[in-house]
Amino acid sequence: MPGNILRISEALSLGIHAMVYLSNNVGRPKRVKEIAKRLRASEAHLAKVLQNLARAGLLKAVRGPKGGYELARPPEEITLLEIFEVVHGPLEDQRCLFKEPLCSGERCILGDLLQKVNQAVKDHFSQTNLDMVRDILT
Repeated sequence: MPGNILRISEALSLGIHAMVYLSNNVGRPKRVKEIAKRLRASEAHLAKVLQNLARAGLLKAVRGPKGGYELARPPEEITLLEIFEVVHGPLEDQRCLFKEPLCSGERCILGDLLQKVNQAVKDHFSQTNLDMVRDILT
């Protein structure tokens, strides 16, 4: 099995991709079923993620026959970091692979690699808004 340096949970992947899909459909609410079909995802899992994004104010649920979910703010005002934080909480600085470090913390087997990767992800997520990536998933 191939390894991955950066592991993104299915929930986060669903959240980001659903938000990008909705950014391509501003003003046209989409039902969970339609989004799940486009993302080839479980409707039940996607529904939970979308409910959390709506509770956090990134999406709004529209009732009625033409209802569904739509962005609560313009795409350029929603960053990938906001989506991450709704799904997983604050992006914390990771200095060790273990929950409780085994070493003194003065030196690490990996040097400062974890800090650099974490900072790069945080920078990318905070500087990337939905408007910048909206044409990737139509």
